[in-house]
Amino acid sequence: MAIEIKVLRRGDEGILANVAPEVFDNPIDPDLAREFVSDPRHHIAVAIDGGVVVGFASAVHYFHPDKRPELWINEVAVAPTHQRRGLGKGVMRALFDVGKAHGCTGAWVLTDRGNAAAMALYASVGGTGGADESAPEAATLGYSFAL
Repeated sequence: MAIEIKVLRRGDEGILANVAPEVFDNPIDPDLAREFVSDPRHHIAVAIDGGVVVGFASAVHYFHPDKRPELWINEVAVAPTHQRRGLGKGVMRALFDVGKAHGCTGAWVLTDRGNAAAMALYASVGGTGGADESAPEAATLGYSFAL
């Protein structure tokens, strides 16, 4: 069976009731899941394998009075059992599509300098920025994506 990438919408919160270990930091709270998928500015794309969520990426689209909308990628995670299968790329690309649909011209994400897997993922989906060798003391790296 193929793994499905799905952007959750209002009414889809029940999909988050069956999540593989080590995907989210904490157990899913049904009330928070409902609130999240019902909020038009919050977005979550999930990878589903046999009815189990094995990966996700979450984001918020936002704007300022003087700037075009942007998409902030909050978090990306894939179950250890499903890593290195392209699922991180899949959920991020699904969020990029959501951003484009909301008029976002770009997206961005932050990661820890020591998170080699995240840096490789972000570079593989077109992220620019990342490691700034002129500031090796910086603990956090930023990647931007043109949408």
